[in-house]
Amino acid sequence: MYKFKGREYPCCTSLTMGIIGGKWKTVILFHLLSGKLRYNELRKEMPTVTERTLSLQLKTLEEDGIIKREVFTSKPPLKVEYSLTDFGKTLIPLVKSIADWGNLVVKDYS
Repeated sequence: MYKFKGREYPCCTSLTMGIIGGKWKTVILFHLLSGKLRYNELRKEMPTVTERTLSLQLKTLEEDGIIKREVFTSKPPLKVEYSLTDFGKTLIPLVKSIADWGNLVVKDYS
């Protein structure tokens, strides 16, 4: 049994998928590979995601320590930036492999 953040997983693969699984989490991580992005910049990169879903997925990734949410309140308007944490950066090879596989499928199997 594997434990992470108070949750139990039967194997290491289910733990990984519990953290980055779902339709949007890996997509968010892929877009954050290039650096910090504001909420609206992420929305533009993923035009089919709903605002509610994006907000929930960002919150979950933040709670798991994968991304960092930085709020700047020095002058209006409020500015929020998202970036990968050091822990989140450990996922870079995995996310790149997933993206490379997707490119392979489009190129060779479509």
